[in-house]
Parts: sequence; C-alpha cells; structure tokens
Amino acid sequence: MSRPNILLITSDQQHYDTLGVNNPQISTPALDRLANEGMQFDRAYCNSPVCSPSRSTLITGLYPAWHHCWTIGVKLPEDVPTVGDVFQENGYASILIGKAHFQPLASQPGSESIECQPLLRDLDFWRNFHGPWYGFNHVETGRMHGHESHAGQHYAIWMEENGLSNWQDYFMQWPPSKNDKYRGPQYERGMISWDLPDQYHHSNWVADRTIANMEQCVEDDQPFYLWSSFFDPHPPYVVPEPWASMYDPEEMIPGHYTEGEFDAMPPQFRKTLEENPDYSMYQEEGGFGLHGFNSHLHSEEELRRSIACYYGMVSLMDQGIGRILNTLDRLGIADNTVVVFTTDHGHFLGQHGLIAKGAFHYEDLLRLPMIARYPGHIPAGSTTNALQGLIDFPSTFLSAAGIDIPGLMQGVDQMDVWRGRTESAREHVMVENRHNPTTVHLRTLITDRYKMTVYRHPTYGELFDLQNDPHEISNKWDDPSYTEIKSSLMHQFIQAEMQREPTRMPRIAGA
Repeated sequence: MSRPNILLITSDQQHYDTLGVNNPQISTPALDRLANEGMQFDRAYCNSPVCSPSRSTLITGLYPAWHHCWTIGVKLPEDVPTVGDVFQENGYASILIGKAHFQPLASQPGSESIECQPLLRDLDFWRNFHGPWYGFNHVETGRMHGHESHAGQHYAIWMEENGLSNWQDYFMQWPPSKNDKYRGPQYERGMISWDLPDQYHHSNWVADRTIANMEQCVEDDQPFYLWSSFFDPHPPYVVPEPWASMYDPEEMIPGHYTEGEFDAMPPQFRKTLEENPDYSMYQEEGGFGLHGFNSHLHSEEELRRSIACYYGMVSLMDQGIGRILNTLDRLGIADNTVVVFTTDHGHFLGQHGLIAKGAFHYEDLLRLPMIARYPGHIPAGSTTNALQGLIDFPSTFLSAAGIDIPGLMQGVDQMDVWRGRTESAREHVMVENRHNPTTVHLRTLITDRYKMTVYRHPTYGELFDLQNDPHEISNKWDDPSYTEIKSSLMHQFIQAEMQREPTRMPRIAGA
C-alpha cells in the first residue's frame, strides 16, 4: 500500500462533551460516524490551554517552553522546525487550510507578523501569498473568530470569488467604530443570529478548500499532510440561521458552581464570583490582558443562550466535516488516510461557575474531544482511556507514514495505542500555561488518577483525585491525608520535567 495521507481536522476551543455519540443533546452525525469507524479517546489533553501555544505544539511536537510561543500575542519563531518540514522532505504535500494563529495581532521589528491589521485586509497581498510558512508549502488562512473585525486573508478572497463582494458588511468594522451594528455582549455570553448567509460561513470555506486541496493532491498523485483547521465554536457566540435556531435555549443544561468549592483554591478562582474583581496583583511589565481574569457572574438565561449558540456552531462545523469525509470516499482514499479530529483546548459553559477560558486547569479546559480513524489499522468503534497529548501528534503522524521521528520532538509515538496493540504510551501529560511572564505561570501534571498544578512563586497549588472526585470539587493540596500522595506526585513532576527534555542531536562518540 502507498504511504498514507494524514488529515488533521481541528475545531477551536471545544468542550470535550460536545459529540453527539456521547451527548444526545447535540447533533454531530459526521463526528459520530468518525467515532463509529475509529477510536475515541477519553483522556486526551492539550499541552497548553491557550490558542497560539497549543497550535504551535501541534505543528512542532515541542512544548511552549521549547518552541517559544509561550502565550497569545507572542510569535512562533519562524526558524523552529515543524512536522510539515519533515513531511515535505519525504515527498508529501504539506497544507494548512483555516485558522493558524501562529503570530500576534501586532507587528514590530524582530517580531514581524503577517496576521495583523491592516495586512489582514490587504487582499492583494494574500492573493500572492500561499507559503511556504511554518512547514506548510500551501497555506489558505484566516484570523478571526465568528464575525470579528480581523476577517480577511484567503477567507475574504473566497467570499468575493463566490459572489459576496460586500463581505465587510457582515463583520465587525476595522478600524473599530462605536456605530458598529455588531457591538454587544455576545463575546462571552448570550448569542446573536448572524445575518451572514450560511453558505459564506467560514466553516463552509474550510470544508470547500480542504476538499479542493485533497482533490488536487489525488490528481497530482502526491500524498498529503493536511491540517483542516476550523474556527468554531470559539466565541463570540454568533452563528447564521438555521443553526442559530437549531437548539432551544430552554433545553440546554448549563454547568454550575458548587457552593464552597473555591474555598481551598488559589485566589483567581474566588475572584471570578465577584462583580468587579481586582486582578491588579497579576499585572506586570511584559504582560497584557489576562483571559478569564474578570467576573464570571452571569444569568441562567445568558448561559442557556450561549450553549444553544455554541452547539449550533459545532453542528454547522460538523456538516462541513461530513462533506470532507464523503470526499475521501469519493476519491477512493479513505482507507489510506489517517483522519484525526480534536481541538486546541477546551471551554467552560458554566462548569465551576466559569465561562470561556483562563488559568483554571479543570478537565473542562484541558481535556479534549479526540477521534482517530485509519481503516484496517485502528479498531473501528473502539474507545481508550490511554493518556494522549497534542504534543504526540507530530510523532504519531510520522510513525504512521513510516518516517523517522526527529530527536528534537518531545512527544511520544502513540501509533501502537491507536492500533490497539498496547494499553498506553505515557504515564502522564504535562500542561504548560504561562499567560504572563511570571505572575500567571503554572504547570499541571495529569496522571491516570491524579492532577497536580504548581504555580510560579506562590506556595498554593491544586491536587485533585480524579478517581474519587471526578468533578474536581475538593482540592487536596493542603489536605494532611494526601501528604504522601502529594510528595509522590512532586517526585513524578520532577521526573516528568527531566523526561521531556529533547535530544536533537544523538551522541555518536566518547568525546
């Protein structure tokens, strides 16, 4: 058999419990089909719960502390080796369709960015730019979420080519204007029914261009490594009809805060319950706005409407994924294509009283939906609780293609787990979150049973027993009965730090 194609399909900021195969409240027939034809992963985790670092890990196989894109607003250096480079060296087409977010919304000497205004709306530039970029020899990308003003790039070109010459009327204005018809509170609460005709929605653009590029690769008789990167269901909560009315807010079931659960938690948790919390102690030179460090108080009605919109965004995306899967069948390459679906990190929909994201390392934020399909290799209709990290994807993709894994990569090869040949390939997952240079800097170790979070400088932390406390209500960090367990986890934490050190160059002599 010829070398397999690699198709990575990702959403953006999707809660793990938003697949219809597991949650009857939501309709995702394409992802359900993928799960029934492949393997579901119940313990898949991001290695950073922030967009740019997580996405950079997905293409480098490096932790943020090594690839240097340590939070959003920070550029992934363009000299960092990527898995796309390796695939190209081995004859593959390396393609990115959809969201990148490797660079900040500002540019300056020494940290130049093409993902910033006003360049985002300079369509002449984007007509002439398709890479090479971060190991991709062909790029079609966009930068906004929902109807944000950062729309442009190849997405806008596609809208124009398909007849929507006034596409700017359907997105927030740039430069920003107080008279913008889309100004409102929908970013983290509530929803609006977007007046954009749904055929022009970015989920349909990602699906259309993914399909076109797969067709071109088949025509060229070239194997592909293709990242199909959807933008939803990341806020703002906006979606066109009929998706905006697909789910009844009254039928949605929000998460909730359990009285007293923050009593033993670090201070940023308790502040989310205040109307006007003071987070000034976290501000420092070199830092910017901190995601989630604000009031999370919201009405039940707002939450229900948010979830209804969020589900609608997922279902619209799922329709595009269905078209992609059908194209694999039509092209006759489904049996020779490794398809993996996941997201970059999770999302709060009221769980623990929280919304969106922040330095709150609960399962809702760190755990991911994940499915892998490779007919004849990955057992159909199977599930596993083997620990997975996004950092493992580059190594595993190369393994599936029979390509040697560079020593620089820090992930592990999960292919034998995916094939059902072994129960697990790792004893722990490490999650980094450095959202400010020093004041919001934390790391979490996840094992089969426990989760421990350590902060830079403060002596407080988090320790959850996921077996006895799966909903993470009781922090055992200062619990005397967990002293021995805490000590053992600290040793495992240090071992994990040592074990993840990469070996870019082998030792080939005594001196």
